[in-house]
Amino acid sequence: MSAADVRGPMSAAVERFLAEPHVATLTTLRPDGSPHVVAVRFTWDRAAGLARVLTTGATRKSRNLARPGGRVALCQAVGFRWVTLEGAATVHDAPERVAEGVRRYAARYGAPPPNPPGRVVIEIAVDRVTRLNV
Repeated sequence: MSAADVRGPMSAAVERFLAEPHVATLTTLRPDGSPHVVAVRFTWDRAAGLARVLTTGATRKSRNLARPGGRVALCQAVGFRWVTLEGAATVHDAPERVAEGVRRYAARYGAPPPNPPGRVVIEIAVDRVTRLNV
């Protein structure tokens, strides 16, 4: 069993797995190049090819992405099944983008997210998907 790089449309099994309301890990890079890994809730927008993570602008993950060209890895794992979404990430504070993140979060997790001051949405333009046992 090995991870497969998925190009083009995702399989129905991967889509179903990403729809399950699990927590994932988000990996960004600190200014010194070391990885910063945190548990996050996220949403997957297949039509737009975007994963979204709500947070605040003051968090380490947001600050790590303040530099242009930031890439991330977002990995949802359950037992020996996992899917990793990779891509360029940008942080947005535009109300309509944050609202879309909130709407999708509430639909996925069955409740609205916390509403801290300074909330932003990290949008990941997914260009690589790897998986195992999904």
